[in-house]
Amino acid sequence: MLDAILWVFQNIAMAFYNLAYAVSHPQLWLDWSDKQAIMRVVYYGGSVELFFVAFTTFLVLTAIGIWKTGFMWGLVRGLEGFANTVGRFAAWAGLIMVIQQIIIVFIQRIFARPDLVIGFGIPLQFDVSWYSEELKLYNALIVTLCATYTFVQGGHVRVDLIYSAVGHSTKRVIDMVGSLIFMMPMAVLTWMYGWYFMWRHLIVPNPSASDGLDRLLMKSRALRWNVETIGFSPNGFNGYFLFKVLLISFAGMVFLHAMAFFWRSYLEFREGPESANKYLDKDTLGAGEEAYEGTH
Repeated sequence: MLDAILWVFQNIAMAFYNLAYAVSHPQLWLDWSDKQAIMRVVYYGGSVELFFVAFTTFLVLTAIGIWKTGFMWGLVRGLEGFANTVGRFAAWAGLIMVIQQIIIVFIQRIFARPDLVIGFGIPLQFDVSWYSEELKLYNALIVTLCATYTFVQGGHVRVDLIYSAVGHSTKRVIDMVGSLIFMMPMAVLTWMYGWYFMWRHLIVPNPSASDGLDRLLMKSRALRWNVETIGFSPNGFNGYFLFKVLLISFAGMVFLHAMAFFWRSYLEFREGPESANKYLDKDTLGAGEEAYEGTH
């Protein structure tokens, strides 16, 4: 037990050095003309070092926010604004999906065409089955990029058997504990599994989570891009690597919002019931539609 605690504190201390070294030596991981730089990104993107840099940053920002609550409110508003902006933009994928499905039906049933051509000069031409399978991408955009937005808006389904029966302070404690033991670990696990899953569909030789940095640097000698472009059908959608990228984006956004949710819960606990939903940017259906809000 003592060794585990010592290991945690050692990694927290090393996080400051690791972050400073990465920032001061950007060419080691940003110069993707160097194959070793790509492998460093692959390794450190799913590493213990990156986790402790993120966790230590959270601890430092929390400490500053406890001292200066205005600073913490600024962090909350910034992260919630980021979630709202991304979610509101990605939500338009739902409309595009509906319009595209209508076009597909017309092309197949009325015009009896096997393909669909879009554009001028050099047109974009794919089989209708390509567009049909691409609809999955719009679903993925909504699910992954609108998750934190929906959380900010209070649209997620929750079981309130205990939560609804307790007072303001107890609710905020439950929220803080939930963000630490449910949201953050879920986001970290999703990131850890998704990171190498994504890279195995982007480059060869395939990296493994069990590979050390030295082994990955050795593999970099044979590295080449091999972006997944194989569909489930001969003429079907061939951009399935985008789903892996979206999975990583989802995990990162959930982790960021877990931090924001912890900070909001702490501030509302500290400032009392009058601070509930303070600075919260929630969408509204307009005057007279209050009864329907939150029912979606």
